[in-house]
Amino acid sequence: MSPKQHRGEVTSDLLLEAALRVFVESGEQGLTVNAVIRTSGVSLGSLYHHFGSLDGLIGALSHRWLDRLLGELTKALRNAGTARAGIAGAVEAYLTFIQEHRGPALLLHSPLADRKGMARGREFRDAQEARVSEVALWVRQGVDSGELAPLPLPLIESLVLGPVVAVARRSLSGIDDVDLDQAARLLPEQIWRSVRA
Repeated sequence: MSPKQHRGEVTSDLLLEAALRVFVESGEQGLTVNAVIRTSGVSLGSLYHHFGSLDGLIGALSHRWLDRLLGELTKALRNAGTARAGIAGAVEAYLTFIQEHRGPALLLHSPLADRKGMARGREFRDAQEARVSEVALWVRQGVDSGELAPLPLPLIESLVLGPVVAVARRSLSGIDDVDLDQAARLLPEQIWRSVRA
């Protein structure tokens, strides 16, 4: 990597980290170009050079953390010997991510991310194609082996991840009635019952 490329990467990272910090501290309303520039110490021109707009910066930040979350999920699925163990591993990986990366989790589960996901869902999914393909392969193998019900892939994804996302959102919203460790113990069996063959 050339020195210029390295500087560009450092600048991008500063902007991404600043955007996350501003979002966590000030919410969506506080996430402005001026707040990111002030927090990062990077010039306005650099933000536009690297990301094109605040929307581009938020998209890159969301992609970065979504890639990490999906990476944890696919690793859990890959390391599981059975479909049932894969579900347990995915639930644990997701809820561990929420506990260890609260700021990014707040962003990924925010109304802002929901709106962007609804508006550009196909683009986001295409950007994560490698990770999504691994999940699809895991589902196909589970169906082919007779462990998982022969349901369409989107339904299995929804049945597996829907309850976990709902628990994560509830926990992140500040409602203090969800014990994530307890959820990690109880959810896998309930999810397994909904998707087993």
